[in-house]
Amino acid sequence: MGVFVLLPLLLPLTALPIARLAERHLHPRVATRLLSALAAVLAACSTVCLGLLVVVGTVQLPGHPLPDAWADREARTTAPYEETAGKGAVIALLAVAVSWSTAVRRHRRVRREAELALAGVPGGELAVLPDEAAYAYALPGVRSRASRGLLGWVLSLRTSPVGPGGRIVVSTAMLACLDAGERAALVAHERAHLAGRHHRYLLAVRFAARANPLLMPLRSAVAYTAERWADEEAARVTGERRVVARAIGKAALVSRGTPTPTLAGFAAPGPVPRRVAALLAPAPSPVSWPPVFTAVGLAAWAAAAGTLGSALSSANATLTLFLVLEAGPL
Repeated sequence: MGVFVLLPLLLPLTALPIARLAERHLHPRVATRLLSALAAVLAACSTVCLGLLVVVGTVQLPGHPLPDAWADREARTTAPYEETAGKGAVIALLAVAVSWSTAVRRHRRVRREAELALAGVPGGELAVLPDEAAYAYALPGVRSRASRGLLGWVLSLRTSPVGPGGRIVVSTAMLACLDAGERAALVAHERAHLAGRHHRYLLAVRFAARANPLLMPLRSAVAYTAERWADEEAARVTGERRVVARAIGKAALVSRGTPTPTLAGFAAPGPVPRRVAALLAPAPSPVSWPPVFTAVGLAAWAAAAGTLGSALSSANATLTLFLVLEAGPL
């Protein structure tokens, strides 16, 4: 394996330039999908290599549960500084497992609490909660029977298609801050989150960043581009970019955000001025891949090369260790 087993732990650095440039130069839909894919692959490769280091570096320890053939000297020398690297990998892998477990428990707890809060709330896609705190977010995977009522302005929205398996949660305090056009922009924004299944991208990059801290800039970038994606969809549906920008600005002044970062919100704390400025500018180009000889194009290709190198390195290390272990002691 040699140094190849260590490369996937460092190659996420190649994705940092595209994380910064994609926010400004790529269509938010393209940027969200690209950055999420890069983060998922890079995190998977680095986690695999941590596992390989654990195998190589700990088989010489007394009482290890692995097959005796795995303790062969040739297997242990397939990685540099195998003992030190193995012990460090054990700690790192345990930290990743604990971090993932904590994130899963928190996500499930928030989902359960949200579902309980909505259990007695009538409505279809839209759920209005009587609350003095201002918030609005998309909660995927929650269904309930449609019924009449809520607010008078909601009646005009009931003929719109229902989001795929989710609900739009909004408080009365948030609605009180917006006029009719801005409320329509809010609903269109959250409906775009549900239709695009943005929570999946947010979950993917959040778990990726917990697997490798070098991917944290991609997590932040995807959190922004997912909101921009919904902003552009809301502007397209309503045909009023300025109204959407005004609604986001108003909501940001009073919003408390979302229960968890993996639920997409309307105006959570963050780079709201940049979102408003982007909506006041012309719509972004829908080009799916940037020209090669531009800063963002070069950054995208560098990230793609780093991701491919990470995948090949982890595959090479896995195959090498497998062949050594299959050969057994000489």
